[in-house]
Amino acid sequence: MRIALAQIITGRDLAENLALVEDYSIRAKAGGAELVVFPEATMRAFGNSLLDIAEPLDGPWATRVRAIADEQEILIIAGMFTPGAADDGAKVRNTLLVTGRGIEASYDKIHLFDAFGFAESDTVDAGDEPVTFEFEGMTFGLTTCYDLRFPDLFTENADRGADVNIVCASWGSGPGKAEQWKLLARARALDSTTLVLACGQGDPASQGIEPKGAAPTGVGHSVVVSPFGNVLAELDAAPGLLFTELDPGVVKDARAKLPVLTNRHRF
Repeated sequence: MRIALAQIITGRDLAENLALVEDYSIRAKAGGAELVVFPEATMRAFGNSLLDIAEPLDGPWATRVRAIADEQEILIIAGMFTPGAADDGAKVRNTLLVTGRGIEASYDKIHLFDAFGFAESDTVDAGDEPVTFEFEGMTFGLTTCYDLRFPDLFTENADRGADVNIVCASWGSGPGKAEQWKLLARARALDSTTLVLACGQGDPASQGIEPKGAAPTGVGHSVVVSPFGNVLAELDAAPGLLFTELDPGVVKDARAKLPVLTNRHRF
């Protein structure tokens, strides 16, 4: 299966961000991809208000993404913001929308980024349920950004049948952060013996855009990692489209040679 990771840099304007989704989806389809992954906060970049834009999965923003997926006959995964648990406008959910090719799913980020001077929990309600879905004979697990630091979610997705773990992120910048991003993606692939597709927001600094305080606005370096922890493909900090082929056979091979899921003890 051919897939694409769309490393974009979103801003405040929802319509402009939708235009990016359409443009990169068209390019992904033209490149032969059946699935295109967009980063966390595709709907609106962090560092901007979120409470005023949160909408349900059948709202206008998600409906337009759904239409793009149908027009291009491609499966799209993109980060958006949905209403919080209380549905009173006080908080949102950090949600991944999965739509297209007859598939509809969503995942609410479980581990909130309360670290490095940023408090995501001030405005976001955490999800509590792992999510997997099947597409073209493979099972995919969904994760978002800070989730990457928590191995149990990746192994839980694998226990639920995941051959691939997808990470959609807007990774915070800072000393060593890009290196941590790649290291963690490789570690989670080894933990779960899954392919890892880690798609992040591009680094605004690569386009001469100044960061907004402590908001995590991306470092780029979207990466595809094998179940043995090998980097198969990687972008730099700038926006771009990364293509790769997914082979379920490599997951079966890894699990035969490195049966960590079978061998592990639960305490």
